[in-house]
Amino acid sequence: MTKKVILVWFRNDLRVHDNEILHEAVQKGDIVIPVYFFDPRYFRTNDSGFQNTGVIRAKFLLDSVAHFKVTLQEMGADLLVFHAQPEDIIGTLCAKYEVTEVYHHREVAQRETSISERVEEALWKEKINLKHFIGHTLYHKEDLPIPIRDIPDPFNSFKKKVEKESFVRPVLPAVTRITTHPHLETTHIPTLEALGFSSEVIASLDDVGVPLHGGEEKALEMIEITLATDYNNINDYNLISPYIATGAISPAFYYHKIKAHYLPSNKKKYDRLLTRLLWRDYFRFMLKKYPNIFFKPSDSKKSTRVTSGITLKERIADGNYPPAIRELIRELQTTGNLPYEYREILAAYMLQEWHVDHLTGASFFEEYLLDYAPATTYGYWLHFAGSGTSQKDNLKISWEELLKKNYRNKK
Repeated sequence: MTKKVILVWFRNDLRVHDNEILHEAVQKGDIVIPVYFFDPRYFRTNDSGFQNTGVIRAKFLLDSVAHFKVTLQEMGADLLVFHAQPEDIIGTLCAKYEVTEVYHHREVAQRETSISERVEEALWKEKINLKHFIGHTLYHKEDLPIPIRDIPDPFNSFKKKVEKESFVRPVLPAVTRITTHPHLETTHIPTLEALGFSSEVIASLDDVGVPLHGGEEKALEMIEITLATDYNNINDYNLISPYIATGAISPAFYYHKIKAHYLPSNKKKYDRLLTRLLWRDYFRFMLKKYPNIFFKPSDSKKSTRVTSGITLKERIADGNYPPAIRELIRELQTTGNLPYEYREILAAYMLQEWHVDHLTGASFFEEYLLDYAPATTYGYWLHFAGSGTSQKDNLKISWEELLKKNYRNKK
């Protein structure tokens, strides 16, 4: 009898807890081949002049992959890691290990889906099926009360409908054992230099004050710290969102942790965290409902909009702006992180004072943010620019008002 050999193509799902593709692969496969690709396309400079992945997020990603690789090794398996475009070598891997099927999580943004299509085409030539899983949202697509095409555009209407008529699935148990090929090749995680970063840029990591370290174990620790009843720092969700972005934890896992810690005395805090998770779902579903909507020009009538990353970099470099804005830019560029309230202040300033196009501003955030996710980052920026899908939630006040309302010194 032919053995079922499943290659699991990991992308933004680097965890053993609540991981449907890994769980099903272990259940249905006789042999599981875990694979991760550092795709060179994600380490290039984009059309706006910013890097698709800056050095801080690259380091965080390297940490995440390294941690996941060790976790799998402790289970008797391994993570094959390649610095290559997946469609270029996945067919060869499948032939080498006699793979019968490939599993992966489906994405929604155009770049990610186009890569999936290329991989699917390469596998089709080998007569191998690419099985798509849908597991990146809090509310599973199959559990929505209505088709995605009928999801209401107003965020509050979406929120009320799913909270009332749907449910968040219980988390799957952590995978504890994987049977893999007895003769897996030895692979190594690339260095920052191999990913294209100069020694000068790599040295800048020394300026990161309190860096977040990637990996599932660190994610679980940070959840417990930030959900503690006596934790009141403005940095809370933004300390968890990088782990959700890399898939070190799932939205559902975090949701159930919040519910487990939920107390009437901290209702406001926990409701705010849950709302952030729902915004993340909303942006992904809107990007599915309106393909590429967040990546289209939002204000074509205003020819004065700054659409050049070079111009934006010059504005940032001249330092001629308020101290609070200078502090926010410095913090973003040196830590890769900002509370979401502070991101709104910074984006509003750039849009209102520098007349930055939302695509250029979002591209700037894309380079630096640890928790960059296409739908979320570009979705928020479109709303900051006043052209988002949820019209009531489009930004309507000045950056000065936002500063007065939300900016405060961190404890």
